[in-house]
Amino acid sequence: MTDHKTGTPEEWLTGRLELLNAEKELTRRSDELARQRQDLPWVPIDKEYRFDTDEGTASLADLFGGRSQLLVYHFMYGPEYKAGCPSCSAIADGFDGSVVHLENHDVGFCAVSRAPVAKLQAYKQRMGWSFPWASSFDSDFNYDFHVTHTKDEWDSGAVEYNFRAMDFRPPAGQEIPMLAELVSSVGTDWETYRREGPGVSAFALEDGVVYHTYSAYERGIDILWGMYQWLDRAPLGRNETGFWWRPHDERSGGSNGKGRPARRRCAHGPWPRRRTDLALHRLRRDHRRRPRQRARRRRVRRRYSHRPFAPTGGGNGVLHHRCP
Repeated sequence: MTDHKTGTPEEWLTGRLELLNAEKELTRRSDELARQRQDLPWVPIDKEYRFDTDEGTASLADLFGGRSQLLVYHFMYGPEYKAGCPSCSAIADGFDGSVVHLENHDVGFCAVSRAPVAKLQAYKQRMGWSFPWASSFDSDFNYDFHVTHTKDEWDSGAVEYNFRAMDFRPPAGQEIPMLAELVSSVGTDWETYRREGPGVSAFALEDGVVYHTYSAYERGIDILWGMYQWLDRAPLGRNETGFWWRPHDERSGGSNGKGRPARRRCAHGPWPRRRTDLALHRLRRDHRRRPRQRARRRRVRRRYSHRPFAPTGGGNGVLHHRCP
């Protein structure tokens, strides 16, 4: 028997209706907060930032991709990292599929990290993502938007993050297993790891001028964790015990809900995740089918070689026959 309280359908409905009222109030409050975000003053950006992208060097205005709005996800991937931050990777799994919809709503999207672009490209390929990802390695962009912190800031214990001074240094001499596991996943120590930080920033482009309109950090980006919105509606909620989020390709299969099933495969290779992968998948499939198709044609020819026939052609590469 469960230790959780149980009840009748009538009791459940009564409680659910009370919760529904609270949820509706939260929705209305969320709508009002969205309006307040849009009412914030726009701050013109005078500094010239340069980024390395897949297409070459780009300015901040170039990242808009011809659109009037831009959303930037500050992805934790420092130059010393061996892999992307696991929590940022989990967030990226959620927004990767949304980029095409944003772009068709006049909103550009780009993730920005300080790691060299070659590292970003390799990790992006490993994870199977398609969103734009730029490197700010030779730029002050991350520092100016307070998602990268200098050595002096760290040592002073007054890192500016989420609009206030914070001290991310762990207590001296205290070993925290969760932090050790977290930093080992990216191949750094805690200081190197946490001198980078996650966040989201919004920009507008009007009459050739780029404006900063919004930024959020820390719990302010909780809403971007797509899986958390699902977990908040699961019977046990987030139910977190230590470091549990990892890149999806490190998840083990299984039916106990603790790991992501292995990527689906068929006879022609891994099941495609992206449209470009689908084209590659079909090429592999057709390449493997050709010998079987040729053998099938030979069998058909042998079968009908003793009588006259009129080939009618076929879309699948196999001759169809009309016997007189």
